[in-house]
Amino acid sequence: MDKSAVTKVCVDDFAFRKRYTYGTVMVDLETHRIIDIIDSRETKQVEDWLKSYPNLVVISRDGAQTYSSASTNSHPDALQISDRFHLLKNLSDAVQKYMYRLFPSRLVISATSQNAEMQALYDTRNRTERIHFAHKKRQEGYMTADIALLLHSSSSTIRKYLAIPKDKIPEAKENARERQHIRQMQNKQQAIEEVRTLYAQGNAIDKITYLTGHTTLTVKNYLKKDCPLSNGHYDCRRPGKLAPYEQTVIEMRSNGITYEKIHEHICKNGYTGTVASLRMFMQKERTHLKNVSKNENEPVEYIPRKFFCQLIYRELERVKGLTLKQYEAAIKRYPVLGKIYWLLREFHRIIFSRQSKELDSWITKAKQLEIDEVDTYINGLKHDITAVKNGIDFEYNNGLAEGSVNKIKLIKRIMYGRNSFLLLKAKLLLNEYYYQIN
Repeated sequence: MDKSAVTKVCVDDFAFRKRYTYGTVMVDLETHRIIDIIDSRETKQVEDWLKSYPNLVVISRDGAQTYSSASTNSHPDALQISDRFHLLKNLSDAVQKYMYRLFPSRLVISATSQNAEMQALYDTRNRTERIHFAHKKRQEGYMTADIALLLHSSSSTIRKYLAIPKDKIPEAKENARERQHIRQMQNKQQAIEEVRTLYAQGNAIDKITYLTGHTTLTVKNYLKKDCPLSNGHYDCRRPGKLAPYEQTVIEMRSNGITYEKIHEHICKNGYTGTVASLRMFMQKERTHLKNVSKNENEPVEYIPRKFFCQLIYRELERVKGLTLKQYEAAIKRYPVLGKIYWLLREFHRIIFSRQSKELDSWITKAKQLEIDEVDTYINGLKHDITAVKNGIDFEYNNGLAEGSVNKIKLIKRIMYGRNSFLLLKAKLLLNEYYYQIN
């Protein structure tokens, strides 16, 4: 092969052994063929390799510092192109990382719509609430049979509920978890008052620590005006085995399906937990939503964070599980979400606009959001700004090199990964030659 005839190339790395050893592939942008590979992606080796092609005028690459330095050192006058796909992907990853850091696994929004079945599910944690719910629906004009369907009870049970005068409805009793939480808060309140009393009497913190048995840090926290009674982890759930199936459980339970049937259904889809876990989940779910709704003074609903993360890559119409009303309610409650999505859409537009001069304005607006992950991404853009703008202004991209990596993986698999570098290179280049003459 005449290396002096090659003028426009794209390069990308590939793994011989993932996380351990890597190589670099070169593809001719004019013939769309792989023309060379080396068994390294270190700056010096890549630089010497590129120098062996003396007439390169265009080098397309990703944003890695290795390829940036090697391209600049070997061909300082060549046009360097930063791949658009990697620019979009890296920004999307930065935004997703920020969303995972900022938002919980489920976002609370004002209820956009809640059918009667779902309302019944959340408003009937115990017998007292079921009786109140039956009276409420009766006042709204529901027939006894309709209320029975909502509560998944018999008509005779509903008639008994309705026969109880409102002033005779028994008071609801807290469940064991709530009773324990109340006791803990009462004990903590007493401990805080004791510490503050001792401090007001002129005792030093060290002496209070000795008298009460609390640590120094605990005593200091108790002396703060904003010391909370409730633990920050209370009423928060950690994702577990049931996390992927929670929405399914809620919907099936609202339709009156028994826990055994629900358990059987989700086990077919990979769930390995117990039926008791479903009952515990629904009890906590009802309690949590009740507490949140009480604090918010309005009905609320939960939307999984994953749906909002999907909006990073997809249009709203293609995100199943998220409606326009829910999206608008989320933007109203969390304004930063709207700014993030605008940032992504605007960057996507600029990338394919062939107008690199608009990038500077976008960077200025993005910096104003003061998001650490986005600021880190922008710093990376600035270090390679010329190649980034060239990627916007010119049609070249790294797609050919990315596709060629898949070819290399295929050949490696055909040889069960036991090939040497020289054998891999020979088979790869021979394969390219074969397709060229055919």
